[in-house]
Amino acid sequence: MLAEQIINGIVLGSMYALVAIGYTLVFGVLDKLNFAHGETFMLGGFVAVAASALGAPLWVAFPCALLICGALGLVVELLSFRKFRSADAQVTAALSSLALGLIFIDLVQKYYGSEPVPLELPLAVRTATLSVAGIEIAQIKLAILAIAVLLMAGLHVLVNHTRVGRNIRAVAESPLAASLLGIHVRLVTQQTFVIASALAGIAGVMLAMRTGYAASDIGFTFGIKALAIMAIGGMGDLRGAMLGGILVGVVEALAVQFGFGKLGEIVVWILMILVLLVRPGGLFSTSSERRA
Repeated sequence: MLAEQIINGIVLGSMYALVAIGYTLVFGVLDKLNFAHGETFMLGGFVAVAASALGAPLWVAFPCALLICGALGLVVELLSFRKFRSADAQVTAALSSLALGLIFIDLVQKYYGSEPVPLELPLAVRTATLSVAGIEIAQIKLAILAIAVLLMAGLHVLVNHTRVGRNIRAVAESPLAASLLGIHVRLVTQQTFVIASALAGIAGVMLAMRTGYAASDIGFTFGIKALAIMAIGGMGDLRGAMLGGILVGVVEALAVQFGFGKLGEIVVWILMILVLLVRPGGLFSTSSERRA
């Protein structure tokens, strides 16, 4: 059913958006890409698996993923970016974060193996549905969408209406000018990594809820798509990451609906090429600025 597929696409796209936002935040502040970000997202799913194995209720996985993945963001910033802040160290920082991401994958595979690990959910949670305008929608999908919307709304408020957000935007505009204004640039960078990684971790929990398992290779799949989404929306633009993620999710769902499911994995790349041919800077780019 078309309406159901669109809802599926929005749910999937909201998770794409949360991962893309993390890339966008870090790129906006440092002009560098954190290639360990997809693996931080992957670890969020395994936090959910671990919490479930310990007998904790599902909601406990969310604060745990927020704290653990946020802390991993600090680790990535310390090991892969703090010493490589200069413009001529972009490749070094990217390769360092890539290596750290591979270490995360190896550690997970050493403990859980390379096969997907089931997330044990109560039968009532897995099967509960809600009828909306005659459409049966799984309640777990609605919960995922609600959480994603709340997180994105909260991030919008944080970035645009709080001191932390003003500092992030100032550093993204010019670290030197921000420093001269008394802003602690290193602290802002650390805060950015924590926020980006915490969002990725929560998105990982939501994906594990949606699919019923966590997998060590999912970070690469989602991470590479999130990079394409960032390009579609506009490098460094949070609105672009949010809306670009939703757009890609819906387009993938429609591809399935109209019998092009086998092309699902390349839809994002086709869409990226088409968007960049029309707007090389992305959907929300401007000629004079790059938003954080």
